[in-house]
Amino acid sequence: MAEQAQYEELIRQFSAFGAVKRELGRILPSDCPSGSAAVLTLLGRYGDMRMSKLAELLAVDMSVTSRHVAHLAERGWIDRSPDPADKRSRIVHLTAAGLACLEELSERTTLLLAERLADWSDEEVAQLTRLMARLRASFDDCRPGPPRLPPPAAALEPTTRTPAST
Repeated sequence: MAEQAQYEELIRQFSAFGAVKRELGRILPSDCPSGSAAVLTLLGRYGDMRMSKLAELLAVDMSVTSRHVAHLAERGWIDRSPDPADKRSRIVHLTAAGLACLEELSERTTLLLAERLADWSDEEVAQLTRLMARLRASFDDCRPGPPRLPPPAAALEPTTRTPAST
């Protein structure tokens, strides 16, 4: 197990990673905020799905997912249709325009990463990818469960005092 100082440095790196996310966000088209891009990416990766599954994959509330989906539908990038198995539910899928937008997002992101990581070896990029996937999987394993409680405090040292008489 890593030492406390290593975990503290990891926390600092996570905080600093916000700069990377902001830079990636800057290359998105003005009409495609990061939440919308995430929806397009998930639909591109997993295909058509129910809104509830999309909310689960995004790890956000259904109301947030609905706003992202409405935004994308207004632009013609996705369609919503009734779920044949449950008419109250909606199935979300990419349109041709949505697929084109997703391809543009992928191209922009790939170009930015290629530019910023130009001095990295192929093995370093592959190693980063493996480690990030492993980190994400470590957190995915614990997502559905209740929050973990800290371990119980160490037992108190026995005292030599005697209780006061009443």
